[in-house]
Amino acid sequence: MKRSRHSFPRGLARCALTATLTACGIGAATAADAPAAAGHAALVPPTPTQYVEWLDQMPATTKPQTEAQVEAGKQQGRALPEPELLQPTLDPALPPYKPRRDIKLAGTFKGAASDVLPGLANAWFAAFRKIYPNVHLSVAPPYAGSLGAKELVKQTLDFVFVSRELKPDDVTEFKAKFGYLPTSVPISGGSYRHFGFLDAVGFFVSRDNPLDRISYAQIDAIFSSTHYRGGQPITTWGQLGLTGEWADKPIHAYALKPWNGFEEFVRQRVLSVDGKRGEWSDGNHYDKLVFPMAKHAAEDRYAIGYTGVAYLDAPVKMLAIGENDAGPFYSPTYENVARATYPLSRLIFFNFNKAPDKPIDPALAEFLKFVLSKEGQQIVRDQALYMPLRAGQVAAARALIEK
Repeated sequence: MKRSRHSFPRGLARCALTATLTACGIGAATAADAPAAAGHAALVPPTPTQYVEWLDQMPATTKPQTEAQVEAGKQQGRALPEPELLQPTLDPALPPYKPRRDIKLAGTFKGAASDVLPGLANAWFAAFRKIYPNVHLSVAPPYAGSLGAKELVKQTLDFVFVSRELKPDDVTEFKAKFGYLPTSVPISGGSYRHFGFLDAVGFFVSRDNPLDRISYAQIDAIFSSTHYRGGQPITTWGQLGLTGEWADKPIHAYALKPWNGFEEFVRQRVLSVDGKRGEWSDGNHYDKLVFPMAKHAAEDRYAIGYTGVAYLDAPVKMLAIGENDAGPFYSPTYENVARATYPLSRLIFFNFNKAPDKPIDPALAEFLKFVLSKEGQQIVRDQALYMPLRAGQVAAARALIEK
């Protein structure tokens, strides 16, 4: 077994280890540069009984922004954190950008951005303007994704960069006015563990708990009231396969009170299926904020909950996650998030109004193609905060533009 002090310095963590891998965090195959969008089934499942385990000091507790910091972020963008020491490489299969010479692109387009995105947005704009000097794109303060989404309904903006999924209320208002949904195109991965910058989400249990992994269906059976993934309610640890003293012990589920960006992400990714919106169980223990979540499992032996990786300030065990009961299962390591094999990695979206029977403005379409190219994702890599998309993710995003 190998101990490491550099891959996941957030209390105790375990990573699946195959016979061909000796390093933790690679997931199931060294070919994992193929993105999650290409299908996890193509990857070799990890051996479930072999693990690498390592320990490190917990970070200081993350604190909410002060009112002054929030206001400064609205006007200037949030102050950027120190980049991770490790950085991902670009997927070599990303398509290169090919400028259009058959038409002359021009136009002025105004948008909005979350307070953690104006720097990245302006870097994309500057690079695109060098190719098409007559296309002018801009975002202006106040920087807040929630404000921008509402402006799409008012038709005062052409687009909005949002560092999360749109709020349900925003989507409802948009559809009520236009009769169709806003178009949301993924343009970048989130960060790994930067507070406020779209960190990955993970499920945790007590360090005493023998559970190492959990599937979407099992999460849905524990946390939801709708159970759209088809399972019966799970209320004891024995129903997750634990034996001995754990078999009849109750599961204490900790969740975030709606609405919250983290709970909306988990709800959409795990609880909602085939267009049906999942609902949380009334039996969950709810917190209004994500900040204290990890401490529940440090204090409650029978706890299970979820939080952002930036908030792991208590000695908990992070579980490997599988989209299917058969796996593969991936831990929230840096490498798995960077490769987009970890199922609860997050995304940044470019949102705009596109009627189903009308094409996107050619200039905006070309901007998105640039962003979703090797050159566009290199700008993400150069900023060193967010994860560049993998080729399969880019292909899926480009398909949204061409609808």
